[in-house]
Amino acid sequence: MARLRCDRTPAWAQLQSAFAGTGASFDLRTAFAQDANRFERFSQEAPYVFADLSKNRMDAATEALLLNLAEQCGVQEHRDAMFAGDQINTTEQRAVWHVLLRNPALAPVSTAQDATQSGANLRAEELSKVHATLDAMLAFAETVRADTAITDVVNIGIGGSDLGPQMAVLALDAFATTGKRLHFVSNVDGHELAAKLPHLRIESTVFLVASKTFTTIETMTNAHSAKAWFLAQGGTDTARHFAALTTNVEAANAFGISTTFGFWDWVGGRYSLWSVIGLPIAIAIGAQGFRELLAGAHAMDEHFRTAPLARNLPVRLALLDLWYRNFHGFTSRSIAPYHSALRRLPAYLQQLEMESNGKRVDAQGDALPFGTSPVLWGEPGTNGQHAYFQMLHQGTDVVPVEFIAVKKARHPLKGHHPMLLANVLAQAQALMQGKVDAGGHKHFPGNRPSTFLLLDDLTPAALGALIALQEHRVFVSGSLWGINSFDQWGVELGKVLAKDIEPRLASGDVSGLDGSTAGLLARLRG
Repeated sequence: MARLRCDRTPAWAQLQSAFAGTGASFDLRTAFAQDANRFERFSQEAPYVFADLSKNRMDAATEALLLNLAEQCGVQEHRDAMFAGDQINTTEQRAVWHVLLRNPALAPVSTAQDATQSGANLRAEELSKVHATLDAMLAFAETVRADTAITDVVNIGIGGSDLGPQMAVLALDAFATTGKRLHFVSNVDGHELAAKLPHLRIESTVFLVASKTFTTIETMTNAHSAKAWFLAQGGTDTARHFAALTTNVEAANAFGISTTFGFWDWVGGRYSLWSVIGLPIAIAIGAQGFRELLAGAHAMDEHFRTAPLARNLPVRLALLDLWYRNFHGFTSRSIAPYHSALRRLPAYLQQLEMESNGKRVDAQGDALPFGTSPVLWGEPGTNGQHAYFQMLHQGTDVVPVEFIAVKKARHPLKGHHPMLLANVLAQAQALMQGKVDAGGHKHFPGNRPSTFLLLDDLTPAALGALIALQEHRVFVSGSLWGINSFDQWGVELGKVLAKDIEPRLASGDVSGLDGSTAGLLARLRG
């Protein structure tokens, strides 16, 4: 499949001209004054998500040029190749097929790429495996949920084996019905695990070890420490109190684990919460809740797969991201969820986008002449207002903000939710409108862009759709930039060097080290 990098398209040059003309000086207040229908033009419904893009520095002519860019880059063909299970992760020769994990068992998707009988057969075969594994995982989750002797579940993983499940469990706390406590341990820093162990009892705790290869150093270090604690406290039935989410069944058996659930090499870590890595989510909200999470994601998959580019929300968001990153030069985006249950969403999105698109070369290995992933950062709504919103409103850098709000509250406390919603509306309004102050100190320049994503309710289906929306947005950005969004070689070098340095901390050998590392190592040993 031929892909054309964005800067090599005719549309790119047209966008450069548009930015030099009116794009750089675009003023949102003027745009609203001149177009009474701007809100309707730049907002849309997608499955479970309403998006208002009207407070962004873009007009209809610019968006039309951006849509031309998407067509010229072959985004639609690249999307279809992903849905068909083609090996679009070219550096690792792997498919990128996490969408299959949420595909209903009786509704296989047909695309141009898998229209052949062999392609259809492959999809049917893989889908059968997916649902067999899903059914087994959900059956185990229901067993744990029904076991009144189990009060605590500890998930040991890192990266995608931690961020996704932890974020979703917190987000869907209102749907957790068993009263079991879910804990997450990811950091190799022993303080994290050590702080949890005193509050656990061996007879009522289940440990989930989440590592595809069962070799991830941080995860296995924590797993072995958890097992040592379990045995030291008199635990004997490791097989009952430990389960593994891994494809390395032999290593798990050697560890003493007999209950294992595997997944496939076409499931990337940051896309794995839909797989057996989502077991903590299923334990928290039940098998039906987990299936609703998958269904919401699938609904967004279908929107992404079938909607025309001009009304395709992941595409529109990604084009806006490119416009800001490569033309306006905005280097970061702030995520502001106005719902405390979404407090781990910014961290989850950091990995999703920055690990996917934080690349300096294209898919052919050629150096890129433009920026790729922005820096993502944020905190829950009103907390952020009292921390970093000062910089958003009056700082020298322009940072696009993505507000996420939920219409319905799932608590009985009077007055809280209207106040919360008033705050999110006011912050978006204040960023755009600003305020004039001749003295300067109380001057707000305004014209600060924001996107507003609104959910009617934070249900499993709505969360699934929201996450899938972000996944596909990242995919489209990477497709436009001509990069491989599905490898992450950048995480490897530090791990390799750590294996060399660890024994040096014991021996004191600093031969071959740079002066700074040698000096710090000596100080740590002193």
